[in-house]
Amino acid sequence: LKASSQCPGYLIIRDIFPEWAVDMGLMRRGLVYHLFRWIARRQYRLANVIGVQSNGNLGYFDAWRGGPERSVEVLENWLGPRQDLPVTLRLNQSLLAGRRVLVYAGNMGVAQGLDVVLRLAERLKNDRTLGFLFVGRGSERERLRQSADALRLENVMFHDEIDPDAIPDLYAQCAVGLVSLDLRHRSHNIPGKFLTYMQSGLPVFAIVNPGNDLVPLIASAGVGRAVESDDLDSIERGLHELIRDISHDQSLSARCLTLFQERYTVDRAARQILAVLDA
Repeated sequence: LKASSQCPGYLIIRDIFPEWAVDMGLMRRGLVYHLFRWIARRQYRLANVIGVQSNGNLGYFDAWRGGPERSVEVLENWLGPRQDLPVTLRLNQSLLAGRRVLVYAGNMGVAQGLDVVLRLAERLKNDRTLGFLFVGRGSERERLRQSADALRLENVMFHDEIDPDAIPDLYAQCAVGLVSLDLRHRSHNIPGKFLTYMQSGLPVFAIVNPGNDLVPLIASAGVGRAVESDDLDSIERGLHELIRDISHDQSLSARCLTLFQERYTVDRAARQILAVLDA
């Protein structure tokens, strides 16, 4: 396409693959890794501009950026206007009725490292004010569900994937949005679910890899709490601090909405890409 049209190319990078798969232990640095790495580098060579999703990923492209007519910039993730369809799941009629619900909605795979959330739920199993809701699918979902059943966790509930347009109605019934990333990650990631929480005005509690760009973002915007460790004492302390914030800070939800409008709309991303291509 580039050769036939002589057009500039803008490459949008959301995950640095296959590097993150090696970090997670899903892939070794063998033949398959080098094949995927060759494909990735070919894409990089074809691009005139690369847009990464956070500042922490800029350094990965330092060598590439040294070439002629090449630049790297941060292109924030984006999310389209929300649709408000009703969800059949009513938490006030569920196992978690009467509790403040911490919701995790999305993929439940190796990269998310959700075992630490289950460990947190086990520690808080006698706290009848809090509940944990996992919504979605993924390679680890069934194992996590079986672990919760084996531990007889009455504060944990699993639900199948729901229509994305019904997510706002679900979040309206919840108190906190959960973000979890395996601590072995070395690259930076602003998960899409973080955007859905912000769009719904839902404060976030994040357990992420050390140095992740999400940590200073959450702190500076005042939209939740983040922990860069799997230490349960630190995680529990951070969660209780967030619950206290929710009880006493009436503007917390409004700050989430403001952050979304300032950084994560489709219009903002489109204007940025077009400005670069026009230039």
